[in-house]
Amino acid sequence: MSTAPDTPAWPAPLVDSGRLRPMLEPAHTALVAIDVQHDFVAADGVLGRAGVDMAPLQAPLSRIQQLIGAARIANVTVAMVRVVTERATDSRALRLFYERQGMPSEALDLCRSGTPGVDYYRIAPAAGDIEISKLLYSSFHGTDFERQLHERGIDTLVVCGFSTECCVDSTVRDAFHRDFNVFVVADATGAYDPRLHLSSLDALARNCALLVDTAAVIEAWS
Repeated sequence: MSTAPDTPAWPAPLVDSGRLRPMLEPAHTALVAIDVQHDFVAADGVLGRAGVDMAPLQAPLSRIQQLIGAARIANVTVAMVRVVTERATDSRALRLFYERQGMPSEALDLCRSGTPGVDYYRIAPAAGDIEISKLLYSSFHGTDFERQLHERGIDTLVVCGFSTECCVDSTVRDAFHRDFNVFVVADATGAYDPRLHLSSLDALARNCALLVDTAAVIEAWS
């Protein structure tokens, strides 16, 4: 078992690099980076300006950058997923959900098309990457992500990004339902509340994903 030195004990054992190597064959694996965007991660994005503490996301962000570099060297497909919204396409259910919580309509103004908030933050796609734009939480909902993965012969996903309890969780569960093997990089995902991050990892590990850490994934691809 491997454990990142600056994190609490993980809610489930991590798969070590020796066992992991045959599970993450580069030709059949994609690294999926979810919602690494200005509005979600940057101090001057929409959430940061609203007072949300971005500190818990900074260490995972650095590890996401490391994973992308390692994936490119190992010829692992990199998939970058981001939210791109417009008021005209906001979900009716989401609008009503916010309204019933007493939240203003402006709370929906995240990652609006044409604003800096929608941009990737400290990562960038390269030729050959998969790029997915989505309206809601899951990377599969209303997108052609599944088709693109199947076209490349990918059956295994290594998932990192933000936030653990929301878009990571939704994507991981949907991937499992679509018969993909799913690994969640515990120290390269994050939530604004670290306790929520750990509880979400616990739920995923109990039901549909194996937990790994950045060091083990990079070693398995080396």
